[in-house]
Amino acid sequence: MARAEAGKVFRTCILGAAAGGGLPQWNCGCRNCELARLGEIPPQSQSSVACSVNGSDWAILNASPDIRDQMANTASLHPTDLRISPLKSVLLTNGDIDHVAGLLTLREQQPFDLFATQDIHDVLAANPIFAALKPDLVIRRTIALGVPFQLVTGLTATLFSVPGKVPLYLEGEVVETDLEGEQTVGVHLQGAGREVFYIPGCAAFKPDLKARLEGADMVMFDGTLWRDDEMVTSGLSQKTGQRMGHMSMSGAEGSIAAFDGMAITRKVFVHMNNTNPVLRPSSAEKAEAEAAGWTIAQDGMEIDL
Repeated sequence: MARAEAGKVFRTCILGAAAGGGLPQWNCGCRNCELARLGEIPPQSQSSVACSVNGSDWAILNASPDIRDQMANTASLHPTDLRISPLKSVLLTNGDIDHVAGLLTLREQQPFDLFATQDIHDVLAANPIFAALKPDLVIRRTIALGVPFQLVTGLTATLFSVPGKVPLYLEGEVVETDLEGEQTVGVHLQGAGREVFYIPGCAAFKPDLKARLEGADMVMFDGTLWRDDEMVTSGLSQKTGQRMGHMSMSGAEGSIAAFDGMAITRKVFVHMNNTNPVLRPSSAEKAEAEAAGWTIAQDGMEIDL
C-alpha cells in the first residue's frame, strides 16, 4: 500500500454503476428493472467513473451513453466559466458501445485529451461518426501497454492487458472470450500517494493480475453478473457471463473467491448488469458480497482516499 501524500486526496466519483443498458434497461421486464421503474430500488446509469487528485482537473474513465446526465448530476464536473470545463481527459478501456458512445455527447467544441490503445483508437477511426470530435480540440493520444503517462494533473496512469473479447459489433463467427492484448485493458492509477485500479471488464483472474493488484488502496472491478448463467436462467439470453467476456461474482471461479485473502484496502464492484441481484439493497447476494469486504457501486457515490 502506498503512503498518502499530506494534504492530497485521491477522489473518485462513480458516474454510472451499471453495465450496458443501465437499470432499468429500456426493453427489459426483469425483477430489477420493474423495481427500478417503481422507484423501489435506485436506478443506475451506464458504466463510467471520474477521478481527480486536485479537485479541479478531472479525468473520465469510459464515456458512457449517459454521460450528459452523469456530468449534470456531478457538481465537480460542472463548467467553471463560459465553456470552461473541469474535464481534461477521457480514457477508454475497450471499444464497447457503452464505453465510447458518450464521446458523441462531448463533441461540443471542448478541448480534452482522448487516451486509448492503438486497437481502440482504430475502432473509433473506422467509424466516421467519431470525426465529430474535432482533431484540433480532442487530441487522440495512443498509449502503449505498460508505459506510464499523465492522465490529468497529478494523476499517472498505466494500461495493462486483461482477458476479454472484442466488442459485440466486431465479433466474427469464432469468438474468443479471453483474448489478451490491447482490446480490453485495466488501468493502474497513481496519485496523492495512492494506488488505484479500474477494471470494468475481465474474463479471468490470472496469477499475474493477482500479483499486480496485491496491496492496492482500491480496486474497482468487473461486477457484471452474480452467477455465470444468470442471463440464461432469467430467460433473457442464451449467453453466459464467460461468453460475454466477464467473470461472475459468486462461485469457486468467481471474483469474490479470487480476491479472498488479498491485501486490498477497498474493493468496489462496478459495471453491474441490470439482472444482478446485488443491485437490490436488501438482497442476500448484496449482503454476501459486502460480508466479503466488497462495496457495491452506486451512481453518485464519491470515494476519497
